[in-house]
Amino acid sequence: MQKELLLIINPYAGQKKANRQLCDILQLFGSYGWECLVHPTKARGDGRDTVAALAGRVSLVVCIGGDGTFNECVDGLLASGADTPLGYIPAGSTNDFANSLKLSKNVLAAAKDIMEGEARKLDVGSFDGRHFTYVASFGAFTRASYSTPQSAKNAFGHLAYIMEGMKDLSSLKPRHLRFETRETICEGDYIFGAVSNSTSVAGILTISPELVDMNDGKFEVLLVKNPTNPVEFSECLSALTTRDYNSSMITFFSADRIRITADPSMDWTLDGEWQEGSAEIGIENLHGAISLYVGRKAK
Repeated sequence: MQKELLLIINPYAGQKKANRQLCDILQLFGSYGWECLVHPTKARGDGRDTVAALAGRVSLVVCIGGDGTFNECVDGLLASGADTPLGYIPAGSTNDFANSLKLSKNVLAAAKDIMEGEARKLDVGSFDGRHFTYVASFGAFTRASYSTPQSAKNAFGHLAYIMEGMKDLSSLKPRHLRFETRETICEGDYIFGAVSNSTSVAGILTISPELVDMNDGKFEVLLVKNPTNPVEFSECLSALTTRDYNSSMITFFSADRIRITADPSMDWTLDGEWQEGSAEIGIENLHGAISLYVGRKAK
């Protein structure tokens, strides 16, 4: 008896390279005994709704697309209440989450890794009830992930995010926030902040892999203070480039639960998608909430 697999594909992701190999991917899955139910997403939220409705009826959910599409699949899976495992074939323009896991950038190799790999438990975040797989961020560069036109992403890939992000620097505006955890309280003016479970943030900034465990029940919080003079600005750039989290311009800590007080008009991004701000925000780490098939060599 064949097993049934739900395949969610974003036909507009990246440079649409996965579309051209869809038949090969289906043939590969079929050779491993899987019958595939294919659903191309039609609009934002469509992937989530489809997974929420069907996850309990299949034995595996596979996502082909970028981090935003994968976010929808995870959100739909958790909404369904099913414990169905996931597979991810990264086909977006940046793929921060996939890069952190060292998933193959070759779509057929990634598909084969799902078939022959191991299921790995991973943490998921809750931002006032909305799920995110790898980052909730604000400030410089974060707007680029959801404001960059799809046509630019397809044409220029990762460079498109950098070009869009540079616009933020010309209108850099510090934000005043307060972060409370079980162990610490910090408050100040920041130009960037990220609550992440990833080594790559916004496709531009990176966190040392030695500091990130994607299933330890905790997030890494990186906050960049507002530089008030050229010396501090230079120190910010140096600290981020060299990943020197002991810099006086950087606040870095880990936490499983965070209560944030912020300007309600300040926008956030969750896995590269826009999220409306709020005066009080609760972020919680849902430890080991999903199982994801990764290649045996993936981290």
